[in-house]
Amino acid sequence: MSTEGRVVEPAAATSALESAGFVRVVARADGDGLAASGLLASALAASETPFQVTVGRTVAERTERVREPTSQDEVTVVVGTADATTAEDDRLQLAATDRPATLEAVDLVRELGSTPDPVLALAGVVAGGSEPGAGESEWLLETARERGLLERRPGVAVPTADPVDGVAHSTRLCAPWSGDLDATREALSDVVDGDPDALDADAHRAIGSLVALDAVGADEATDAAAETIGRALRPYATPEHAFATVGGFADVLEALARTQPGTGTALAMGHDVHELALEVWREYGRRAHDALAGASTGRYDGLFVVGIDDGPVEAVAQVVAASRSPEPTVLVVSEGDDPSSDRTGSDGGRGEAAIATREATPLGATLEGVARELAATESTTDGDDDLEATAGVEYDIGHRRGYLRYDLDNLDVDESTIIATVRERL
Repeated sequence: MSTEGRVVEPAAATSALESAGFVRVVARADGDGLAASGLLASALAASETPFQVTVGRTVAERTERVREPTSQDEVTVVVGTADATTAEDDRLQLAATDRPATLEAVDLVRELGSTPDPVLALAGVVAGGSEPGAGESEWLLETARERGLLERRPGVAVPTADPVDGVAHSTRLCAPWSGDLDATREALSDVVDGDPDALDADAHRAIGSLVALDAVGADEATDAAAETIGRALRPYATPEHAFATVGGFADVLEALARTQPGTGTALAMGHDVHELALEVWREYGRRAHDALAGASTGRYDGLFVVGIDDGPVEAVAQVVAASRSPEPTVLVVSEGDDPSSDRTGSDGGRGEAAIATREATPLGATLEGVARELAATESTTDGDDDLEATAGVEYDIGHRRGYLRYDLDNLDVDESTIIATVRERL
């Protein structure tokens, strides 16, 4: 099962897109993938090239869409990894996991003669695990500032003008009141009283201080919590944008990618779906923090395990790795009967697990190995190539994270099996 494919060089990619009669973009289900696909879609629209954007939750889903028959002038762009399907697989692939796919998309968009939206691009960079303005994204930050699209201010990186609403539902931080709007309002009552639009710099600074103290001072907080909350403070505000800050925009993209990817795609393409997007984001954050509040935990050498009944496993894994785990790598396992926020109602009978890590070690080989071990592999033939597939198990990989989805009805897989298999592969 190779997820490398044959990636076309940048010059050939530009030529292929410029001559394409139709472009299919198949994106990874995370905020970085949505931002990258949105930037590409805008460039294609500007050149009047017909296109379609879809989001694949797993490597297998994206592979299936790549495998679909194409016409002679049709080009496929994969944001993320997908299995090679044929020896002549010439899809364009933005697949780096050590660099946000958004930055690869920015390079491609500029080669096509378009100007990328710097706010969307920076939100994708944040969702991809990097700091806005760091390294290759510095020029994007400077461009946004020169155009008056960004300004640095005190406070916390949230998508809403109301800081109570923002910090209560954020998955970029974790405090004792996270997920509970009333408790958050009480915690910030000495600072936030009245119209949130009337808050000045001093008020935002006080809010940031209170949130940081509560996040770092929580009983379960680890040393990593200080670094995590530090990244959420002094945000880049976006006064002309529908979302209040770049970091908040990234948080919304992450939630939509895993719950309502169609809405997320529309948002990344610039459509007016902001209110719906915020509703989805609130529910995603609430469920993540609720799941964590009722979770069981176990500690192993190098691995911290969190068991939840139901909830968005990747959000929980990222929150725990960033603020709650005494070990560098976190495994979250959910085998609830009800579909989680990462799933649709048709996904009953499936278990989910997610891995998040603070280390820079790539997780691709780990996830692929775990998937192979959890299920017997079978060979299928597509043309002249053999494509190995894991029966009943699908996975995905991203920046310092991984996702597993497995069939509970047909596989003998439980939490202990997942834990043992992951420990063997780490």
